[in-house]
Amino acid sequence: MTNIDVMSPAMPNDDASVEKLAGEIEALGQRLRQVRQSIGRVIFGQHTTIDQTLITLLAGGHALLIGVPGLAKTRLVETLGVVIGLDDKRVQCTPDLMPADIVGSEVLEESDTGRRSFRFIQGPVFCQLLMADEINRASPRTQSALLQAMQEHRVSIAGQYHALPAPFHVLATQNPLEQEGTYPLPEAQLDRFLLEIDVPYPDLDAERQMLIVTTGPQEDKAVEVMTAEELLAAQRLVRRVPVGESVVNAILTLVRAGRAETTDIDEVRRHVAWGPGPRASQALMLACRARAVLDGRFSPSIDDVLALASPVLRHRMALSFAARADGVTLDEVIGRLCAPLA
Repeated sequence: MTNIDVMSPAMPNDDASVEKLAGEIEALGQRLRQVRQSIGRVIFGQHTTIDQTLITLLAGGHALLIGVPGLAKTRLVETLGVVIGLDDKRVQCTPDLMPADIVGSEVLEESDTGRRSFRFIQGPVFCQLLMADEINRASPRTQSALLQAMQEHRVSIAGQYHALPAPFHVLATQNPLEQEGTYPLPEAQLDRFLLEIDVPYPDLDAERQMLIVTTGPQEDKAVEVMTAEELLAAQRLVRRVPVGESVVNAILTLVRAGRAETTDIDEVRRHVAWGPGPRASQALMLACRARAVLDGRFSPSIDDVLALASPVLRHRMALSFAARADGVTLDEVIGRLCAPLA
């Protein structure tokens, strides 16, 4: 599909600038291929999951990984920390986890002279890549503390703000099967995740390779390919990628068609309780730019919009009672939204 018919505001307006931008995108695409290869030494199969996670990081966002236990979600986050050179930490979310267990707290200390003062002890959120394992097991109070960190890239302790490192990304996992002792994530927090990534079972060949390699005497190790500074530069480059008018219109058409108030699709009016907000359009635009850069392309196409529609919209929509009674799923609704663009 053609993808540049009208230049976006970020489009360079002279040949030299266009050539320079194209060269930067091509160089980053080559570096990202090395990142994929390094991750592939440890994570077998799951190519779509890996790509969508890299898209999230390139776009500067957070991701929610949905999958049953044992699909290497934790290993993927640890591997990303190594390959991209990020300081990564892990939090196992439980119902008794308190906000201070994540963001940190102040402790009262007494010096040798008897002088007392408070000292702030940083929590695990002070890292560049935080894995929140089984995030839906944390209480709403703890989730709200994490929400502030995700949105503002800072935390508030005793009235004082403490900035988080840059870059800062949250990759949270959620088990879709076991629901006892869980707290549904608030819609406001779900909206802060750039993508909801479905982690499927590996195919036969990937599972065979994993079985042989991981039970042998020695496993391959991921190696560092990028640095945190290079990731920040890549995120700035993603925002400079030009987007054609046809892609912009496709994003707006798709997102607005998912709202009962602005759609002309009868199924959406009947089956959607509430639809995606403007943040969905922003997320889809950034994700499409990042996907183009990941593939070494100069500009995104409508194919990128279609490929990312489900992970961007799935957690930003809710089905009505009528849809549940009819057995309609969100993926079917999103497929109906994408049909006119295919």
